[in-house]
Amino acid sequence: MRTSINVISIGEEQSLILSKLKTIFLASGATLMAISMIILPEQTFGASVRGLKIWWETVFPSLFPFFVISELLIGFGVVKFIGVILEPLMRPLFRVPGVGGFAWAMGMASGNPAGAKITARLRQEKQLSKIEAERLVSFTNYSSPLFIFVAVSVGFFHDKNLGILFAIAHYLGNFFVGIIMRFYGYSRYERMTAKKRKFPIWEAIRALHKTRIEDKRPIGKLLGDAVTSSIHTLLMIGGFIILFSVMNRLLYHLHITALLASVIEHFFAILHFPKLLSIPFISGLFEITIGSDLISRVKESTLFQQAILTSFILGFGGFSIQAQVASILAQTDIRFKPFFIARIFHGIFAAVITIFIWEPVYIKLRETFNPSVTLPVFGQDQQGILEYLYHLSVQLGPLITITSLIIYILIYQRSLFSNQKK
Repeated sequence: MRTSINVISIGEEQSLILSKLKTIFLASGATLMAISMIILPEQTFGASVRGLKIWWETVFPSLFPFFVISELLIGFGVVKFIGVILEPLMRPLFRVPGVGGFAWAMGMASGNPAGAKITARLRQEKQLSKIEAERLVSFTNYSSPLFIFVAVSVGFFHDKNLGILFAIAHYLGNFFVGIIMRFYGYSRYERMTAKKRKFPIWEAIRALHKTRIEDKRPIGKLLGDAVTSSIHTLLMIGGFIILFSVMNRLLYHLHITALLASVIEHFFAILHFPKLLSIPFISGLFEITIGSDLISRVKESTLFQQAILTSFILGFGGFSIQAQVASILAQTDIRFKPFFIARIFHGIFAAVITIFIWEPVYIKLRETFNPSVTLPVFGQDQQGILEYLYHLSVQLGPLITITSLIIYILIYQRSLFSNQKK
């Protein structure tokens, strides 16, 4: 008895020590950041503006429509309908319910962190168990096709063919993550209760109708809630983007990035990568947009090396996106740790796939569509279209953002007025 009491007390003491060390670390980090902002006000302001610009011009306009539509589809029962139809595919492949197919498709189309947002929403609706939600969120967060093809490939590398390479590596890598995560938390009970069932179309329609009837909110209320919820999430995302933009800049000026890069340099030396890639890589671990841009500017490295590192950080997602996902998951009982481990796997898979498909995909595409060699007019036209889309999105982004925020303010004001009348 005494031995067990001693073991428990030692365990509790170790836990208390770790908790105190965590508190000291967090407090020290926050204090250091505050002092750095005071010492480096210009750099802080510049990084804040850059983060705000990314959110204002790109993130909000690209995610807002998908968030609202997903909320409406869940409320109208369409997601339940899709879940019944896709159950025979998603259950044996990833061991998640068919509704996971909706999160998978929407996450792929709209980009980070839409997959986490939809997964959390489905968990709140009790359409997923805790383990199923943790499996699903691990492979439904992607960089959007618009970001990969337009911002990274054309905007940073000025090479549209790289977009196809990055997309194959990114999406295929996340598919492999989903296959691996199907074994996460798989119990004997789940294996025994799993049933092979057929899902006729009328059962899907019945589920759709039942879901719509159970949600007793009128269409106007449903639409208002969808807009409000989506903008709440996007405001949170904007805050994280600005915060990590500032952190990235301050860490660089405090030479902490260089210190971390000095550790990475030894690993890069083994891979015969130039040391100058280490700082852009560390920056990419914090924020993928900044990292991808900096990697593309390192002239001392080959395009092959740049592509491998860019694929890794696109898969890893960056601490900025991971913080956004952690904040969304905190509203549920879904744990963040499986998602974080999955991001490491995704980065590794994407980098390895890039190595294997470099010759058969990118080199072949470049030989076929090289603007300066084979088809100059066609290549230049394609490049021009993507650049036009990029500039168009930048021009229309602020207009979409400010219009959406005005609508949100009106809906929120109306909601407050209705509550006061009651």
